[in-house]
Amino acid sequence: MCFEIGNKVAVIDDVIKGVVIEVDGAEVVVRDEDGMVYRFDAKELVRLHVEQRELSRYSDINNSMLRQKTSEPVRKKSGFVKTKNEIILEVDLHIEKLVKSTKGMDTYDILSYQLEVARRKVEYCIQKKISKIVFIHGVGEGVLKSELNYLLNRYPVKYYDASYKKYGLGATEVYVYQNSN
Repeated sequence: MCFEIGNKVAVIDDVIKGVVIEVDGAEVVVRDEDGMVYRFDAKELVRLHVEQRELSRYSDINNSMLRQKTSEPVRKKSGFVKTKNEIILEVDLHIEKLVKSTKGMDTYDILSYQLEVARRKVEYCIQKKISKIVFIHGVGEGVLKSELNYLLNRYPVKYYDASYKKYGLGATEVYVYQNSN
């Protein structure tokens, strides 16, 4: 592919985009959006004729599902589920949902963190008078479930397995007593 000075280009195997500032045979020098200068072989680059957002501005959306998705505002999924004037807090205790990386954490650290999150959520629900919590803990070997049950015994709550139909075997539903004295 022939490149000329001023062409907008993107690197095929990287996330670098920029403008061609020099062409030396098969070698192309590119300045990215941050001002960094790179040298690439011409085979590693692709020319960007028009930005993607410019193309989509002029495209005709015939697909009704695509049209609906572009017209609807994006809603962030909440941890709260409301059924029949009842607020239920769903808490997923899988460690991947709680932290970005488990690097440097052993199983004890992971379990301790999961239980700390569960403790904070129970205390939050007691304070805010939320009557139900569903802890999604998964099936596994049952260590988290048994430790969660031990933790829940210290609070004015009643707990039992959550709906098998909705959560499978790996969830515990907690009912928080509202008039605990």
